[in-house]
Amino acid sequence: MHRLPEPQASPPVLFGETATSALLPWSWAAGRLTGARNYWVATVQPDGRPHCRPLWAVWLEDGLWFTTGSRQAVRGLRSNPNVSVNLEDGSEALILEGVVEQVTTLADLHRFVAAYNAKYDHTAVVDGGEIADAEGPIGPAYRARPRVVFGWQSDMRDPTRWTFRSEAAPT
Repeated sequence: MHRLPEPQASPPVLFGETATSALLPWSWAAGRLTGARNYWVATVQPDGRPHCRPLWAVWLEDGLWFTTGSRQAVRGLRSNPNVSVNLEDGSEALILEGVVEQVTTLADLHRFVAAYNAKYDHTAVVDGGEIADAEGPIGPAYRARPRVVFGWQSDMRDPTRWTFRSEAAPT
């Protein structure tokens, strides 16, 4: 497990101009990612068509974790791991753009399932390297590592862009 580095906050470009308001602290964004119930995950199909669906997820110290049984999402993530994740609240928006990887190690899957079950009072289990529950298989587990996160308070107050330094980038 690699803890995400602290992101760099900066003003985003909105309507063609750089915002000049105060910046929100990362704790504001992390709190929203942790506390949200539903997350809209947008993927790209192999033929280029978008695919967007709501699902449950958990924010852990190394990214946003989710599972999906959507064949379209799984197919899209296999061919293009880039995602955009949006919370339900459009007034106090939070948008995560990043790259997903399928998680297959048992220790990581059990860590995810424990957090998922605690958050949603659910009964998910690790089954054959994927996630299942009492009703049957759910699907693979994924971790989205953010590249950039955008957020603002109601009425677009204090818009902020948080950029995550790539592990491959020179320091």
